[in-house]
Amino acid sequence: MPIQITLPDGACRSYPVPVTVADVARSIGAGLAKAALAGRVNGQLVDTSYAITTDCALSIVTAKDADGLSLIRHSTAHLLAYAVKTLFADAQVTIGPVIENGFFYDFSYKRPFTPDDLAAIEKKMTELAARDETIVRRVLPRDEAVAYFTGLGEHYKAEIIGSIAADQAVSLYREGQFEDLCRGPHVPSTGHLKHFKLTKLAGAYWRGDHRNEMLQRVYGTAWATRDDLQQHLTLIEEAEKRDHRKLGRLLDLFHIDDHAPGLVFWHPKGWVLWQIVEQYMRQVYRNNGYREVKGPQIIDKSLWEKTGHWDKYRENMFVTESEKREYALKPMNCPGHILIFKQGIKSYRDLPLRYGEFGQCHRNEPSGGLHGIMRVRGFTQDDGHIFCTEDQILAECAAFTALLQRVYADFGFTDIIYKIATRPDKRIGSDESWDKAEHALIESLRASGCAFELTPGEGAFYGPKIEYTLKDALGRPWQCGTIQVDFFMTERLDAEYVGLDGARHRPVMLHRAIVGSLERFIGILIEDNAGALPTWLSPVQAVVLNITDAQADYARNVANALQNQGFRVDLDLRNEKITYKIREHAMQKVPYLIVVGDKEMAAGAVSVRARGGKDLGSMPLSDFLRHISADLPQRSFA
Repeated sequence: MPIQITLPDGACRSYPVPVTVADVARSIGAGLAKAALAGRVNGQLVDTSYAITTDCALSIVTAKDADGLSLIRHSTAHLLAYAVKTLFADAQVTIGPVIENGFFYDFSYKRPFTPDDLAAIEKKMTELAARDETIVRRVLPRDEAVAYFTGLGEHYKAEIIGSIAADQAVSLYREGQFEDLCRGPHVPSTGHLKHFKLTKLAGAYWRGDHRNEMLQRVYGTAWATRDDLQQHLTLIEEAEKRDHRKLGRLLDLFHIDDHAPGLVFWHPKGWVLWQIVEQYMRQVYRNNGYREVKGPQIIDKSLWEKTGHWDKYRENMFVTESEKREYALKPMNCPGHILIFKQGIKSYRDLPLRYGEFGQCHRNEPSGGLHGIMRVRGFTQDDGHIFCTEDQILAECAAFTALLQRVYADFGFTDIIYKIATRPDKRIGSDESWDKAEHALIESLRASGCAFELTPGEGAFYGPKIEYTLKDALGRPWQCGTIQVDFFMTERLDAEYVGLDGARHRPVMLHRAIVGSLERFIGILIEDNAGALPTWLSPVQAVVLNITDAQADYARNVANALQNQGFRVDLDLRNEKITYKIREHAMQKVPYLIVVGDKEMAAGAVSVRARGGKDLGSMPLSDFLRHISADLPQRSFA
């Protein structure tokens, strides 16, 4: 009996049994048959070779679909492994997942790959793709698959398969002389893989464990069209120009040293930038009802055991011992804030009680994951905790969202993505409490008029959270802010308040941060502005330059006048050509260069160059003071 296949437009077609996805595509049209990468049968993504034997709903997946692009990247990762095995036969393949905008594949090899190796691998990938070899799937019992890969010398693949239940079968995909473990699906043939680029090399520990072998990770990107690939490569090139690590060196802001991996050495100008951001956030605290506190860096292990952090974060905590007591450098600030809350009797009249801290935290991040000041082992958070009643949760969350929006706008970020991360499988507390917490977060964003999406299972073990992700000038997302609803930690640490009824009650704890890690946020600011920070954030807002020694005293007076008005000004009286000094400070991306020669000195004026080479001409110093003042935004301080 023929089977009935329903297409996305509602049309129903009859086919003899069996029929493949590719057969259906061919019956619809030659163009679709050529473009087909996979199919969705009753919602399940399958290869074009998949045999349909019963009535179903079917959609053909092409490169225009999100699934199609993911398939291209997945198959290109396999093409990468194929090329590596062709060039380096004794390399072992491990895993090669799709990631945002591309893919990577990890290899075990006797030496690190070089940039020349990368170029050779990409060239070989192009050759293999041009062969348009069919990608064929087969299924083996687990033990047979283990024996097969062991025989090939692919011990990592054998280990992966060995971790699968014995009664399960595994699927393999072959293209030409290369066969790889994969659940699939894949594109029909290598000829569909045309627009790709290998982007970088890195190291990565096997299974992410630093105790295991360091593997060679090769990153790449793949796209449906040449234009899409070129657009992405242009974005990568621009991102490299904005790399905060390069700009940190160029602008003399900070450095990272092997003597303290994952920790930041702030130079004078970098520390000025840090202080600007911190003092801004401190003003935000003062203007929005937060009381600033400060907790200790080292806390007894017993507290972390009570909160549950010892079980969840022990591997990422730095520990020490004194007088036979075990301590940990705090990886977060929340337990300390509860201990502060517990000092003295609290009444319902005291709630909501908002604590804020610029709390320095330490987390033992793997060395392979460290990245400039974006991913570090020691960082400072604009951390806050709100102790409130259940009835106050919604209003506090809505007020926090509005506050965060104003802060981000002051820093130049107006494009924000809102996500609500809901309960994970491993969690503490009752479903009833989780229901209340998730409902409050959802309703607070609805009340704020924010479109949002749910990310099931991504919440913390103690509560759901809103994640606030900003987009920078290149459209890159950065998750910075968060607010989490926690019914449980105050119970674990026995925090109470006296209610209207005279009885003892547990406060709800809202964990919140706006910029998150100050180090990371400063890195984002540097990259967003390509180092050319707005005048209010620039460590040096103006440099006064003399042309000859004859104007030295006048240049000092101009600099002093600006400094007395609160501006951050440097003075350059070096015996160098003025063109050299201008070029040097322009490279430092200083907003204003003030040049004084005999003409300016005689007129009591200054000659002003704005960043970008814009010549503002000569003007009285009072006019420049008005100009630079107007360049400072009327920040809301939220």
